Amino acid sequence: MKVFVCTTCTEDGTFLDVVRDGLPGCAVEGIDCMSGCTRAQTVAFRAPGKVAYLFGDITVDDLNDLQKFATLYAESQGGTFADARVLGDLRTKAIARIPA
Repeated sequence: MKVFVCTTCTEDGTFLDVVRDGLPGCAVEGIDCMSGCTRAQTVAFRAPGKVAYLFGDITVDDLNDLQKFATLYAESQGGTFADARVLGDLRTKAIARIPA
């Protein structure tokens, strides 16, 4: 699984380090603009054969939900969930769910 963190959303790019530290079991990469500028800070999850997710309005306060999502996403068959409530506050921060 790869996690992408927009490095354009924050001027100093430090949020990338926050996510790397918070998701040590994931390959976290910084990426230029993911076009979620109106809902910065953006973070995306992608894995082969699974739906990809783009979340916006992410802050340090969302780190626990990101950790939980990463675990559930890794364990899921195709990256989908029967009930969005398992995503916690991330369900209201989803910008896109992109088919595999």
